[in-house]
Amino acid sequence: MITAVDTNILLDVLVPGAPHGESSERALVAALKSGALIICELVYAELAAYFPSKDELDRFLSDTAIRLRPASREALDAAGRAWRQYLERRPRSLLCPACGAGQRVRCPRCGTELLPRQHVIADFIIGAHALTHADRLLTRDRGFYRTYFPELVLSG
Repeated sequence: MITAVDTNILLDVLVPGAPHGESSERALVAALKSGALIICELVYAELAAYFPSKDELDRFLSDTAIRLRPASREALDAAGRAWRQYLERRPRSLLCPACGAGQRVRCPRCGTELLPRQHVIADFIIGAHALTHADRLLTRDRGFYRTYFPELVLSG
């Protein structure tokens, strides 16, 4: 069993006091017991922001038996197709129909600016990479991946 690991799980384990730290660590250990762990380039890049050097990140990955598995063209194509679907689905009411710029939405009670959750292409590459190169994805963002990659097996 090959498990692709999403950045959120690894950050839960790495960041002291993370709210999901213990549950993410248990899920990571369980996934390792059932087979190999992999990440794609984007998870590697997201993790790099939390390590003082490449060598320390590589040591962490080695110590945890997590392998970097580059995304194939098939995975990148699947990511692009899911990304297009997302762009077509996202709420148009928050975008200016003339230029595409975002409109500011404020809470009518307190005035706080509200922003919809935005996904970036990295999220889609992580999902497509897991779908193409692994048997499942270990993540906390199951709703998103279930929507755009319904055939992807999720754990976490």
